[in-house]
Amino acid sequence: MGVSRLDVLYRKLLLTKLFIQGWGKPEDLKRIFEFRKIIGNRDKCKHLVPRDYPVFTDKVEDHSDCKIHNGHFISPLEHLVPGVLPAESVKARFQFIVPKRWRKHRPVCIHLAGTGDHFFWRRRTLMARPMIKEAGMASLLLENPYYGYRKPKDQVRSSLKNVSDLFVMGGALILESAVLLHWLEREGFWPLGMTGISMGGHMASLAVTNWPKPIPLIPCLSWTTASNVFTTGVLSKAVNWRQLEKQYATHTVYEKEIIHMLEYCGTDSFRMGQDFVRNSPGSFEKLSGLALSRDLLGLSGAEGEQVGGRPGAGGRGPDPSLLLQRRDGDGLDRMLSAVSSSRPHMDMLHAKNVSPGAGQRHSLQRESLCFMKGVMDECTHIANFSVPVDPSLIIIVQAREDAYVPRTGVRSLQEIWPGCEVRYLGGGHVSAYLFKQAIFRKAIYDAFDRFVQKYPLL
Repeated sequence: MGVSRLDVLYRKLLLTKLFIQGWGKPEDLKRIFEFRKIIGNRDKCKHLVPRDYPVFTDKVEDHSDCKIHNGHFISPLEHLVPGVLPAESVKARFQFIVPKRWRKHRPVCIHLAGTGDHFFWRRRTLMARPMIKEAGMASLLLENPYYGYRKPKDQVRSSLKNVSDLFVMGGALILESAVLLHWLEREGFWPLGMTGISMGGHMASLAVTNWPKPIPLIPCLSWTTASNVFTTGVLSKAVNWRQLEKQYATHTVYEKEIIHMLEYCGTDSFRMGQDFVRNSPGSFEKLSGLALSRDLLGLSGAEGEQVGGRPGAGGRGPDPSLLLQRRDGDGLDRMLSAVSSSRPHMDMLHAKNVSPGAGQRHSLQRESLCFMKGVMDECTHIANFSVPVDPSLIIIVQAREDAYVPRTGVRSLQEIWPGCEVRYLGGGHVSAYLFKQAIFRKAIYDAFDRFVQKYPLL
């Protein structure tokens, strides 16, 4: 299956760059990675968010079909990892859209925002209001950190300044979702579930891994990890690779210390780097303007049509656990040497140890690319978090020709969450978002119905 031309065209129309300030402060990355080890294990963080965590509601807007409650609370991340959130993001804001008449039970679905989804209008118009009309279901719309009311003053639109900002956003949303689920339970709403589109779907998935009860989850247009999104998907063209490479070369802390904190060691860990080296010889110099070929997008093989189960063993890379446990010497060099083992003539992989010129440039590009793969997998790979209590309540909606969220080269969600359901749509990421919202809503209703049938007394 190819990739959507609309996805590629739409991305070309957007000129903004991501991560213009680089990787983020090394001390922030270290704190985030340490915190990820805690929230990645549901049993370790049962009491991080108290059941009576304070939530405040402000004004209520009265509409013909619903009431819209505006609310806020302080993000628990500010208490647990002080100072890592921008000042503007500390206060979490939400809208709670409640039908005036309930049909059966009092169901509520929490919607997390996708990339570029600032404030509440888009989710309220395309999802929440139709859900009231179609199913009598309430929606709670949480504002992401770095978006809308929570956007830092010096941030341009949706362009996160640092790679670490994405990880801070994820950690905050996991905790903030727990706050809202506890609050909804206290208020007597039932059943409760979570959804999101694109990045919102992935953030909802991470949040549900942390919830200690069965819960419906409907992630739309998201998959297993964000690493492919920013290294082989069309969004990789928006990444400011030059700044990342420059910062990586200047500050040795990234390779000397942070690389050793990366824990994810699944079968697809750092595999993208190996595929990139094999499929794109001579392409490194063009990394800042990645060519959107089928090979580079990783969709030239039959694996792009994989529906479930384990990826083929033929493309499996070296065991990264052996690479990351080696502490004597340069850990990243060893990782990159193994990643590039299929091309023996590319042995000189450390930019600071080679003569200036093309070799140095190629080496630094490879190192930055693999470091991006590693840190993204550390904080966003679903396998680095607990399995949800009941995966049978998960319905994933994915687009077959999605160029934003490539599925090739990463483990399947069906492998990581046995029992979940995946529904595939024709077309790509953009067309699915524009024209398939009704299918997303149908998946939400089906997951909630499945929950009520399976846990009628919960």
